[in-house]
Amino acid sequence: MNLFVKSARKIGFVAIALAATAGTVAPAYAVEQTGGKYNTLYAGLGIKGYDPVAYFTDGKPVEGKADISYDWSGVTWRFASAEHRKAFEAEPAKYAPQYGGFCSWGVSQGKLFDVDPVHAWKVVDGKLYMNFNSDIEAKWEHDSAGFISKANGNWPALNK
Repeated sequence: MNLFVKSARKIGFVAIALAATAGTVAPAYAVEQTGGKYNTLYAGLGIKGYDPVAYFTDGKPVEGKADISYDWSGVTWRFASAEHRKAFEAEPAKYAPQYGGFCSWGVSQGKLFDVDPVHAWKVVDGKLYMNFNSDIEAKWEHDSAGFISKANGNWPALNK
């Protein structure tokens, strides 16, 4: 069999595979509006189970423990220590991520995306911002003030 026929067969197979999955591709955004609730796309946990206080106190993501949790605003938040839970209980809005825990860059674009709590986060002016992934995080950091301004403008309509 010559090279042309082999290539044509491979291309045909790929085309069939793509056609078969064309109707199953999910939209790029997670939800269209929050309904006034935090991002619980991951098993009902805020920030996928990472400790929101640790971003401020430890300067890094730390997994929370199932037995050290607190329910606030319809979300279960996990903490690495009882001290972190106590700090959150006293001032949850201080530690909870902005935009309901959805991707900050996505909100600036008028969309609600999920987040990567390990590789895509930043504390800016005392507020925690999460993003979809490290590539989006890098883009967001080039003009975080601009994206925050756009997101602040878009958030009320997305948070209905």
